[in-house]
Amino acid sequence: FSLIQKKATDVSADLRGTSIFLVGMNNSVKSSLGMLLADLFRYYYFDSDSLVSEAAGGESVAISLKESDKKGFRDSETEVLKQLSSMGRLVVCAGDGAVQNSTNLALLRHGISIWIDVPLDMVAKGIIGNKSLLLSSEIAISGSYSEVLSQLMALYEDMRRGYATADATISLQTKIAYQLGYEDMDAVTTEDITMEVLKEIERLTRVKKMMEAAARPF
Repeated sequence: FSLIQKKATDVSADLRGTSIFLVGMNNSVKSSLGMLLADLFRYYYFDSDSLVSEAAGGESVAISLKESDKKGFRDSETEVLKQLSSMGRLVVCAGDGAVQNSTNLALLRHGISIWIDVPLDMVAKGIIGNKSLLLSSEIAISGSYSEVLSQLMALYEDMRRGYATADATISLQTKIAYQLGYEDMDAVTTEDITMEVLKEIERLTRVKKMMEAAARPF
């Protein structure tokens, strides 16, 4: 853990309070990662879906709002993102809606956006265990594992282009499990993923610094 702490301290100086937006299918990996990053950077942690729920008057109200008035639901998502993107020093777990229109994608540009790409079978297992992960996705809550998985695949295809606009992608399967030589995806820890995210943030802030230096008049 101290290695991560040290890396976060190194990165923090160049980050200068820039917010971090985590996009990707909702799952517990993404939220654990968000909380750990917020801890490391001493940032505030927000889950945009939870804020949309609170604004609507609770999770069950938000789910029925989504079913009865999809546009109203999407508008409240944009409103939440607008407020979050105007602040600094935040780690935000963004819901699926964050990549569904150009307004939202532009709001994510106020910070560093990272796509946490988790294998769909892991997402499906998580959803069956925890219904609240479904708020911003287009999936019917009832259903067997295989039904949930096939709905997730369709949703993933819809979202992939939006997710791919993120500043960096962390793929659990190819990037982390394969690099670390894990046979089993479940062996990947939140710390492993956090280290990869910190390296990406370091790379992005370094590029930004070089660009700023190049733009400066001599």
